[in-house]
Amino acid sequence: MHEEPFQSRRDRLRTLMRQQDLDAFLVAVPENRYYLSGYGEEDLQLTESSGYLLFASQGQYLLTDFRYEEAAKAQAPGFDLVIYEEGLGKSLPELFSDLEVDSLGMEGHHLTYQRYLEIREALETARPKARIVCPDGLVESLRIIKDPSEIEKIRASLRVTEEVLKAVWERIRPGVREVDLAWEIESSIRMRGAQAVSFPPIVAGGPNAALPHAVPTLRPIAPGETVVLDLGSKLDHYCSDMTRTCFPGNPGPGVRQIYRVVREAQLAAQSAIRAGVDSVEVDAVARKIIGDAGYGDFFGHGLGHGVGLAVHERPGLRKRNPTVLEENMVVTVEPGIYLPGYGGVRLENMVRVTSEGCEVLNDADLFYEFA
Repeated sequence: MHEEPFQSRRDRLRTLMRQQDLDAFLVAVPENRYYLSGYGEEDLQLTESSGYLLFASQGQYLLTDFRYEEAAKAQAPGFDLVIYEEGLGKSLPELFSDLEVDSLGMEGHHLTYQRYLEIREALETARPKARIVCPDGLVESLRIIKDPSEIEKIRASLRVTEEVLKAVWERIRPGVREVDLAWEIESSIRMRGAQAVSFPPIVAGGPNAALPHAVPTLRPIAPGETVVLDLGSKLDHYCSDMTRTCFPGNPGPGVRQIYRVVREAQLAAQSAIRAGVDSVEVDAVARKIIGDAGYGDFFGHGLGHGVGLAVHERPGLRKRNPTVLEENMVVTVEPGIYLPGYGGVRLENMVRVTSEGCEVLNDADLFYEFA
């Protein structure tokens, strides 16, 4: 296994550790583990981890149990492997003592409280005067800007998603159930070689389309109503995410108007994106168009989010928590209008921030001409 780009990422992490005066840093977030080591085993659930990385000035360690021993050796050969039999907490005190850890960084935004207490007790046992720090998104701050290899993997993931959407698009007609289309999306993504869907697909027709995170139901699609399709694949660890809204039959003038407003907001926001622009400003561009059209109360979520090893990651494009956009950030642009009891429209592209603007990563059009 090639050490690049993992070694350079670890070097940057160690620079951040020195800046925050951390003797050691414990990595628990699965995407962060992979980003720094190439170890890609997944956690089965929040309370069951496939392993942890521990960085210290004297070395770097991968801590896991016997189920993942061979995978860890193969995927992360640059790490000292610690196999624990009685859980993480039993193996940490000796490590903390040997490494003379007096300041430990942890990913508090991911750990359960019970696991946090277990680690704290291990540190107090080994180094009674040591302190714990939970910096906000230390590794995530590195992941926010994609390197060329990451961008190519995101493109490849998006191609799979688009192929599936084009195929399913041809199958949408009145009488087809939401759940059947959702299963076709999920199985087709797998059949095209992806590891998984990046999130459970959304297929929402009619009034269900007014629910931004609708769950597919047994409801059959009716003629002329809006159908929101939101899907993504996970290929070679990298995610994609796109949304289109279709109309089986002839949509009425009201639906057409909503669609036009959403598409106008999306195009305007894409035009506003470039390196150096504040993320809040981009969100405001789309929100103003939707608000001026009289639908401001029906666009309640942020304009977009980062995509990479996780389908939702930094930066966010929303009304608060500003981020200055930088070149090679990858974000979605997904304005929507949701009318309770009636339906909704959402359109989502993925874009790469550039110095001059943004590059739309989507190849598939699937937009209606009346927009």
